[in-house]
Amino acid sequence: MLLSLLLVIPLIGIFIISTCMSYDTSALNNKRIKTTGLITSIVNLLCSFLIFILFDFSVNQFQFVQEYHEVSSYDFYLGVDGLSIYFVLLTTIIVPIALLSNWNSIKENIKSYVIIILLLESLLLAVFLVLDILLFYVFFESILPPLFILIGLFGSSNKVRASFYLFLYTLFGSLFLLLSILTMSSIMGTTDFDALYKTNFNYFTQLFLFYGIFIAFAIKTPTIFLNTWLLKAHVESPLGGSILLAGIVLKLSLYGIFRLILPLLPKASLDYTYIVYLIGVITIIYASFSTLRTVDIKELIAYSSVSHAAVYLIGVFSNTIQGIEGGIVLGLAHGFVSSALFICVGGVLYDRSGTRLIPFYKGIAQIMPIFSILFFILCLANCGVPLTLNFVGEFMSLYGVFEKLPLLGVMASSSVVFSAAYTIFMFNRIAFGGAFFLTLKNQYSLVDLNVREFFMLFSLVILTVVLGIYPAPILDGLHYSVSTLIYSTLPC
Repeated sequence: MLLSLLLVIPLIGIFIISTCMSYDTSALNNKRIKTTGLITSIVNLLCSFLIFILFDFSVNQFQFVQEYHEVSSYDFYLGVDGLSIYFVLLTTIIVPIALLSNWNSIKENIKSYVIIILLLESLLLAVFLVLDILLFYVFFESILPPLFILIGLFGSSNKVRASFYLFLYTLFGSLFLLLSILTMSSIMGTTDFDALYKTNFNYFTQLFLFYGIFIAFAIKTPTIFLNTWLLKAHVESPLGGSILLAGIVLKLSLYGIFRLILPLLPKASLDYTYIVYLIGVITIIYASFSTLRTVDIKELIAYSSVSHAAVYLIGVFSNTIQGIEGGIVLGLAHGFVSSALFICVGGVLYDRSGTRLIPFYKGIAQIMPIFSILFFILCLANCGVPLTLNFVGEFMSLYGVFEKLPLLGVMASSSVVFSAAYTIFMFNRIAFGGAFFLTLKNQYSLVDLNVREFFMLFSLVILTVVLGIYPAPILDGLHYSVSTLIYSTLPC
């Protein structure tokens, strides 16, 4: 019942907004719409916390399972295990922040904006909750139309091009995923996760299935030469869309690896580990150098997302407990920190000054001290400094890589130096470097954080720092599920 509520609550919010809220564009009606959407997402957050509290981490099986036989061609299963519970929590935490981030900046089509965000929440949660491989693909792809509309309607000047890049790139990659799923279904006669986990495909079948699934997830991650869509989508997307993209959508590939590649294709994943590592290391170095040369703050954070995504990608293919747990922890940490950094750029600096270019900022610390402190903590977290959740995830991921292939592990560790270089370089140019020299009009508009902005940033900072100091709530819950996953990937 609780899992159904997670999917239904956003739909109830959409129904209330669609039927009870008029199309009146008055400020009072717009505030009602935004408040209804925010309350709906907070109720869903509380529901996910209840599931987390009731979850039994000593059992390695799907819990709160709900099964519906009314669907004609397949059964509709819902369930959550020790891996998916953290992605569910991440989704329900990020969505209220995404709604709050555009509280004042979206002034037209507010009703459509809130409905799209709530619909995305329901669809994203469905990806993490369904226990059928075909339904996984259906919901995996169903997030594309809302994202396409979100960027196309509320994006920046080049929004149409960016929305088509997002749609076509990811749809092309998912074609290979669909073919792999159809192959598995035709061989085994079922699309149920539990049944498929008990199978053992022959080696050559695993190879071809691995190619198809990995291409889809490599585009979604994204890796080298497949990341064009992400940069355009991030730069042109509204702030809420960028937060959802970085915080949740990029984690779909990470979750898909745990569901489709590691347990179903163990031999192929072990044999192609070195290829994945090579792709990951090249992606880290390429994205880091690209980040060093960019002057657009939003583009810089998007490039850094590519680099961090490559780190957790190679971590989860290490076939070690430390590497896989580190990949999950880094994915969660990246969801918190990148969302907060996008709020700093798009929700604070851009809303006040109208520009995202680093050369236009100097001496922000003099006139926005509270913002500068929180921004500095987030920059440190993005570098993977100790006492932050990013450090825990990055250290464990790189440890797993180093344990598997030391040479590529050393090369992957360059991400630590590169991330410190581009992040601190960005912060230094923005916060210090002399007196602020934008126009006089914009100087007066640059006031420090208001209550809404402070609450959003502070909540994400607290999650990053507290879980970085004491990561046991995540690591203890993951340990049993990850250990079982490793045993399933051992060569037969």
